[in-house]
Amino acid sequence: MSVQPLQGITVVITRAASQAAELSTLLESYGAKVIVCPTIEIREPESFELLDEALDHLYGYDWLIFTSTNGVDFFLRRLTNRGLTVADLDEIKVCAIGQRTAEKLHDAQVHVDVVPSQSTGEGVFASLTEFVGGKEHLHGLNVLLPRAAVGRDYLPKALEDAGARVDVVTTYQTVLPENFDRGRLSAMLAGSGDCVAFTSPSTVRNLAKLFDTHDLGKILGGVVIACIGPITAAAASEYGLRVDIEPGQQTVQDLARAIADYYLRQ
Repeated sequence: MSVQPLQGITVVITRAASQAAELSTLLESYGAKVIVCPTIEIREPESFELLDEALDHLYGYDWLIFTSTNGVDFFLRRLTNRGLTVADLDEIKVCAIGQRTAEKLHDAQVHVDVVPSQSTGEGVFASLTEFVGGKEHLHGLNVLLPRAAVGRDYLPKALEDAGARVDVVTTYQTVLPENFDRGRLSAMLAGSGDCVAFTSPSTVRNLAKLFDTHDLGKILGGVVIACIGPITAAAASEYGLRVDIEPGQQTVQDLARAIADYYLRQ
């Protein structure tokens, strides 16, 4: 790439180590120096009881809503462990939030019926309502929502208010990484980090937990804050951060491009 707008810029990535590679590569292609410093780790849930119960009664669901690629990974792994196959999902309508989530499902040979244009609870609710032909048609539908142990409640609540029955089942959990080097992180943020990229609300919340503060503004003063989308940006604001960069679309490609554009304009 001839233009390297991030030459001399250090970007700190807070997403789980297992998922940081693509964003790192994209930022490096713009000339950035990247430091991967995960504030979350993705793990199996404390218990599979609710998920197993849902998998044993798949035939009772009309819709399956995946909110992330993690949800897809852990759900399909458990599906296989229970002796089921993706063919068992054939009769269920599937909604995938985000293009990457949809791609992950396609790669696993799972059909996708709806990919909302807006990857927020509100956007998903609007897309589902439109797909079924109006809010009244949500009434009586059985919906399975496999997701992280901590998730936003707008979507299940909106669906239930419209008369659907929603089972929110914990499929994975995001936890603080073990052996976290708090000293290294604070030195990095105070010194070499020019920009911090947040890819989910839990990356923000966990950073606040690591520093035992509700005001990250003090710790990240002078650092450019980039958030992948409005829900993450809202979490950042809640913890005292001013969000400088937020792409129009919520993908890592758009986030990397938005960071590059920001520095191009400086």
